[in-house]
Parts: sequence; C-alpha cells; structure tokens
Amino acid sequence: MAQRGIREYDAKKMLAERLPDYVDDFDYDGQIALVTPETDLEVVAVHNPWIKKKRLVVKPDQLFGKRGAHGLILLDATWDEAREYIEERMGKETLVGTVVGPLTHFLIEPFIPHDEDEELYVAIKSDYGGDSIYFSTRGGVDIEANWDKVANIPVDILAKAEDLDLKSQLPAELGDRLKPAAEFVKGLYQLFKDLGFAYLEINPFVFSDGRIVPLDLVARLDDAEAFWQRNNWKGLEFPEPFGRALTEEEAYIKEIDSRTGASLKLTILNPRGRVWTMVAGGGASVIYADTICDLGFGGELANYGEYSGDPSTEDTYEYTKTVLDLMTREKDPQGRTKYLLIGGGIANFTDVAKTFKGVVMALEDYRERLRDTGVEIYVRRGGPNYEEGLRIMRSLGERLGVPINVFGPETHMTRIVSMALGGGE
Repeated sequence: MAQRGIREYDAKKMLAERLPDYVDDFDYDGQIALVTPETDLEVVAVHNPWIKKKRLVVKPDQLFGKRGAHGLILLDATWDEAREYIEERMGKETLVGTVVGPLTHFLIEPFIPHDEDEELYVAIKSDYGGDSIYFSTRGGVDIEANWDKVANIPVDILAKAEDLDLKSQLPAELGDRLKPAAEFVKGLYQLFKDLGFAYLEINPFVFSDGRIVPLDLVARLDDAEAFWQRNNWKGLEFPEPFGRALTEEEAYIKEIDSRTGASLKLTILNPRGRVWTMVAGGGASVIYADTICDLGFGGELANYGEYSGDPSTEDTYEYTKTVLDLMTREKDPQGRTKYLLIGGGIANFTDVAKTFKGVVMALEDYRERLRDTGVEIYVRRGGPNYEEGLRIMRSLGERLGVPINVFGPETHMTRIVSMALGGGE
C-alpha cells in the first residue's frame, strides 16, 4: 500500500459533497477556491461570489504542513488583501524546513472567528492490524505538545463502521458538543473507509453557529484503491511533494501510467548513478532499493520505480527505453561498470515472457549505447511463462554482445544485487 497525498482543496470538496451521506446534520458548504499560476483571479471572484463578501483565509496548498509557523497563512483578510498576498507570492521560491520550492497553489476560504480553546482535533490512520481514531479537545498548532491529551480509539480491522459507539469514548468535557462530535467522527470514519483514505487529519475543526467547520486538513489516499475508487476519485490530482518538479522522463512515464491498467512508476534519484533498476512490483522495488543501500551503494542508486500489473509489451518497451536512455547518456567518469538490475518476485498473473518482449525490444534498440557505456545486466524473474521469458533474455545477451546474467525463481529475489555489486557466483 502506497499513500498518496492530495490537496486540502480536494479533500475538503470531498467532505462537503460526500460527508452529508453519513452525517445528517453536517452542512459544511465547501466554500473554497484554488488558485494556480494559470488562474485568472477576476474569474475566481465571479465564480465564487462569497469571496468579495466575507473575510478570508489564504494559504499554500502544496502538501506541506506548519504553514502558520512558516508565516504562510493570511488570516481575516479582505479580497483585495488576499489578491495582493497571492500575487506577491505566486511562483516565489520559498524555504519550508529544509526544502526550497516555488509557491504555485493557494487555497482561499472564509475566515471563521473562534477562540483557540474551541479548536478540536481528529485524525484517522489505517494500518495492517486495523484503524486508529485520534481525538482531542486541545487541537491546533500545539497538538504535539499536548499529545498526552489525545484519545486513541482502536478499531478492529473487521469492525463495521456503522456499529461504532464513539460517544462513550470521546471526552465528556465536550458537553453539549459530545453528541454531534461523535456523529461527525463516526461519519468521517465511514467516509474514510468507503473512499479509500489511508490517513485523514482535521486540525483544527470548530463549531461555528452550531455547525462543524474543518479549518485545516491533511489527507492521503491508498493508491491500491485506485481501481475501485475510479468513480469517486475521477479527476483527482496527486501532486508531487513540495520542492520537487517532475523531470521530462518522469512526466512521460506518469502519462503512460495514467492511461493503462498496469502500474508504471519512475523516480530519478541520481542520473549519474551506476546502479539502475527495473523492478516488477511495488513491494519488490522497496526490497531492491533497501538491499542496494545495505550493500553501501545508496549513493549510486540512480532510480526508483516499478513496472507491474501485467503491462503490455508496448508500455514495457516505452518504460525500458526511458530507463536505458537515461542510463546510457554518459559513461561513468572513472570508467566503472554500470549495472541494470531487472528483478522482482514471483509474479501471480503477469506474463513474464510478454513483458520481457518489450524489454528485449528496447535493449536491442540501445545495444550500441549499452556497449559503449559499459553496462552489465542482471535478471531474476519468476511467474507465469517465466521459462520462455528467461530463454529470450539469455539468447539476447549472445546477440547483443552485452553481459546478461539470467536467473529464475531458484535464486533468491535480491541475490542478483550482491552478485552485481558485491561479486560472487
């Protein structure tokens, strides 16, 4: 399971549209606007007439927290003040912690006057053994300092959300807010389960004129749910972490991934690195990366990613070609060998021979550059039709004049890593 962060804007829109299905009295109106470099602010004001009528909050919406601590939240502002604030900061390089990046997305919403002691906290986290609901009457910026006042409510993995009794487990000091808070948290948990969330935190939320309003929100989705949630997530963007822009090659693979039922992922870590991977499976990609780092080659690890879910021959060809193009652009300055590790576990349904045909096509296209760059290839694979796939790879090495070492499921999954980087038979 990989957790993918989404914008606060999208998460709040999901709450406004879907949470009333679970909580009868939840009437958060979802008055919120997102401004990007392409946004015409005059058009925003026309489409959201409340913007010129209410006091406003403006903050970046780029998957980083502690915005208040970094002086990046404008509170209780007029529309003219909000507009000036955005125009001054749009595209500006900004230091957030230890990361520098441009500010490109801003969220605008109504300012909700309240006292700090009215701020409440709720978070839901999914784990292998079940889920956990966290709740506190001491929400806000100091939640970590008051973590001893946070109630932890474990939820068994087989429990039904509609059967939860949260009223008896929330702090009694909520008083007349206890019943609506319990109903809100229960509905939030049902939405969390039904819409494929992996983490959801609202810090803080407040009661304003008798209704619950989420002020600050962080959300991550479980990308393993993508197929089942395709209608609920339709059009949802998974932005890159703050401070990191996609390379041309990463963007190309992301585009291929978006139009296929398979999974194709590529992240460039060190384009001058000597160790390149093409790993089948998300879990296997983690194991290979860990093994490479354990052997002391973390600084030489050039990329991270996966190709899985039975990709077509054409998509595998494009993926392999992209990796090979990056890998063979220049020789190692010290004349050392570069390694391509084509590995993975034992596939359940991926036709190994079919995907290897795409790999072979790309390797043939790059034979000269592979030889000139000094590349050695190690292959380990198992699964449906793997014998034919490995046969194809063995015969390819003879034709290309490139060292290709081929192993099947009788060899431990990551053994090829130590063979390539640490020596051995």
